[in-house]
Amino acid sequence: MIGEQTLKSRTDTGIALLEMRGISKSFPGVHALSDVSIRLRKGEVHVIVGENGAGKSTLIKILSGVYRADGGEILIDGQKVSIDNPQRALKLGVSVIYQELNLNPHMSIYENIFLGRESTVAFGVLRRGRTIDEARALLDKVGIEVSPRVLVKNLGIAQKQMVEIAKAISLNARIFVFDEPTSTLSHAETSRLFSLIRDLKASGCGIIYISHRLEEIFEIGDRCTVLRDGRFVGTRAITQMSIPELISLMVGREIDQAAQRTERFATERVVLRVEGLCYQDVLKDISFDLRQGEILGLSGLVGSGRTELAKCLIGDLRKTSGRILLDDRPVNLSRVTQALSNGIAYVSEDRKKEGLFFLHPVSTNMTIASLRRLVKNGFLRPRLEKNLCLQTGERLRIKTPGLKTQVKNLSGGNQQKVVIAKWLLTKARIFIFDEPTRGIDVGAKAEIHRIIIELLKGGASVIMISSEIPEILALSDRILVLRLGRTQALLENRGLTQEDVLGFAMGAHALGPN
Repeated sequence: MIGEQTLKSRTDTGIALLEMRGISKSFPGVHALSDVSIRLRKGEVHVIVGENGAGKSTLIKILSGVYRADGGEILIDGQKVSIDNPQRALKLGVSVIYQELNLNPHMSIYENIFLGRESTVAFGVLRRGRTIDEARALLDKVGIEVSPRVLVKNLGIAQKQMVEIAKAISLNARIFVFDEPTSTLSHAETSRLFSLIRDLKASGCGIIYISHRLEEIFEIGDRCTVLRDGRFVGTRAITQMSIPELISLMVGREIDQAAQRTERFATERVVLRVEGLCYQDVLKDISFDLRQGEILGLSGLVGSGRTELAKCLIGDLRKTSGRILLDDRPVNLSRVTQALSNGIAYVSEDRKKEGLFFLHPVSTNMTIASLRRLVKNGFLRPRLEKNLCLQTGERLRIKTPGLKTQVKNLSGGNQQKVVIAKWLLTKARIFIFDEPTRGIDVGAKAEIHRIIIELLKGGASVIMISSEIPEILALSDRILVLRLGRTQALLENRGLTQEDVLGFAMGAHALGPN
């Protein structure tokens, strides 16, 4: 393990493109940052890592003008600047490409790129042709082969991301911040993004890169700053670190990158059976079963139909044909409430839009799906609600200043635990986890894995969707691989490798069960 003193003793001289010195920020009940500093050089990819709650997002929001720091200063090219709103950040050449992209889906690509900066002639008439030509040149620069007239809603996630970058380039940005940019990208799309980042780096821009995917940090990064609990741990060249050392610095303790199961709980009892399930042109003749105490991993490339399958199982999407059986009893799940009443819970991959009420307290988010347990004679029993929340919060090790804290103020990992707590309180027996550890750090990831295994011990069954094949291999009893909406393979997880699973997902191996 690298000592923190060794890490901190390395100094960085000369004028930096960007400096953030002694940044501090507090929220009600949460001390997010305390005396954090970072230096970004020209032509550098500077990685920021840390567990969820370490302060990465807060630091970036201060740089982009979303938040104002309580203390510290920001310098660009050695000159102190004040960034009190996002427009000011853009004028100073700072562009942030967030994990949740900020594009208007109902406008065209060229309208999004030049929104608020449209080229006009006399009397405010738009120079539409010129604007489209300029947008086309920008799209060529970032490598998108699509018409600038196309509506953003019709683009894939990778294309939307490139539009964001094209917009930043049009603004003459010199400092680019990428927040979890590859979380929904395929391998080919990630390679294209990395190529573009290297081009930006070669042109003298500075790139701040945030990611929980440690292997890509070592591929794209030059230097790395580690944050822990809102404090600066230190900065070091990527070439002077290893993945185990970096993880140790992030969490302050030794930790495995993925849980390795030592116990198995699966029985021969089939609790869920799917026969010939079809959904429009997306899913075609999907069949499998789920056993009690089992983790069935669901793997496949983006567009394989994994999430659509999960949403058919909970009635959020209506299957076109096929049967779903619970305990050998056919059920018609046409609404989410019907799935819930049958003991099926779905932990969405998008906790922001589908899993949580961000402006409501932790307690409300935990109990919203199980209010029937808490109501007597039409009145909510607050003492019972509090006790259930405290017990479940302790069981899941949710870190929060209090049950009345707005859930938006929690780290991503703790927000994910609140989502799981919500479904635990419903006493569901089948849990569908859709990308349960996306966007959370290695420490929180290990906690989520622990919770999933605890569910098995209690007799529950789990379907787990994950784009991370090592996670699927580490936890699953069996693995269902989808490709282009069809069952590519149903594999017993005995001696499988990443290459095996990826080969089926890409169609390199033959169809059929293992």
